[in-house]
Amino acid sequence: MMNLALKLVGWIDQRFPLVSTVKAHVTEYYAPKNFNFWYFFGSLALMVLVIQIVSGIFLTMNYKPDALSAFASVEYIMRDVQWGWLLRYIHSTGASMFFVVIYLHMFRGLMYGSYRNPRELLWIIGMILYLALMAEAFMGYLLPWGQMSFWGAQVIINLFSSVPIIGPDLAILIRGDYVVSDITLNRFFALHVIAIPLVLVLIVVAHLVALHHVGSNNPDGIDIKKHKDASGNPLDGIPFHPYYTIKDSLGAAGFLIVFCSILFFAPDMGGYFLEYNNFVPANSMKTPEHIAPVWYFTPYYAILRAVPPMFGSQFPGVVAMGVATVIFFFLPWLDRGNVRSIRYRGPIYKTFLALFVISFIGLGWLGLMPATPTYTAISRVLAVIYFAFFLLMPWYTRIDKCKPEPDRVTFK
Repeated sequence: MMNLALKLVGWIDQRFPLVSTVKAHVTEYYAPKNFNFWYFFGSLALMVLVIQIVSGIFLTMNYKPDALSAFASVEYIMRDVQWGWLLRYIHSTGASMFFVVIYLHMFRGLMYGSYRNPRELLWIIGMILYLALMAEAFMGYLLPWGQMSFWGAQVIINLFSSVPIIGPDLAILIRGDYVVSDITLNRFFALHVIAIPLVLVLIVVAHLVALHHVGSNNPDGIDIKKHKDASGNPLDGIPFHPYYTIKDSLGAAGFLIVFCSILFFAPDMGGYFLEYNNFVPANSMKTPEHIAPVWYFTPYYAILRAVPPMFGSQFPGVVAMGVATVIFFFLPWLDRGNVRSIRYRGPIYKTFLALFVISFIGLGWLGLMPATPTYTAISRVLAVIYFAFFLLMPWYTRIDKCKPEPDRVTFK
């Protein structure tokens, strides 16, 4: 049996680079020895992507992308399809957990300088992946055709109409109609189910190839390729398999415990993962009392609302919201520090990073709240802190007093 398996692998390897690919990206890919808890989230993001694709495939078997039937088809899935409620909750919980994992993955990059040379392109590909994920989530959010889905899409798409000159035509292009309608639902369904997932998978492959080309960063932020043994392998590295496949399995088990706890005991998470208004069919004649996007978009929504309109147009807020996302692309060139890792950064960077995290979480909460004068004033303060983290980075990273980096990795 073993000989047959070896012959089969040999036959495949003559026609497809199977063994060399596995060696290059798994068994002979050397990763730093000192990975910690924060390095779980890359593999967890890949796992959640698989969960979303698989659960989405089964949901599309019973979902009807039609304005008259969409909400009823979701109810049919929940009530009549065998295990349909489980599939729907897996997909809805997975959407939120995807962003939890991605935000923690990005925070890890900010802590350990994973965007610094030679990983600039790796970071840029990761940010393209983040924007594609946001587009995928936005398109999918309309599909339940509930009140919040309908009106949330209406508000967000209308923001594009504030763009000078091309705004109205741009909004019509996105909607496919003059209002959010059946055409919009069909368009978003096609993009959510086919186009954007395909793009996501391609970007993930590019991200992994780029990662394995330049090598993984580590909590010390040093290059493990400086010291190699006689075979040319890094002395401070270990093969990804079996060491990190086993370690990531532990992280996956812990994640699935949390995931299943939410899935079976609190799938709506108090209205944050599934808004209560989305259990009401979409009604174009009745606007909800308070419209807010799902929680993972709310930091940018709060920034949008914090910027005052100009000449009756919300375009300045739209620009601020766009800059708040795109500015991440420029981190490799904004950071002028002498070290990568927060372990050896000075107090100034640590303070700015802490304030940035506080502002991001605070803006996320304020984006869910009504736009009262008090909340708007707080949003403006937090938005200033948010942008100060990036715009002042060339200055404070240059003057920050850093500790010397070690020559070899450490195990703190």
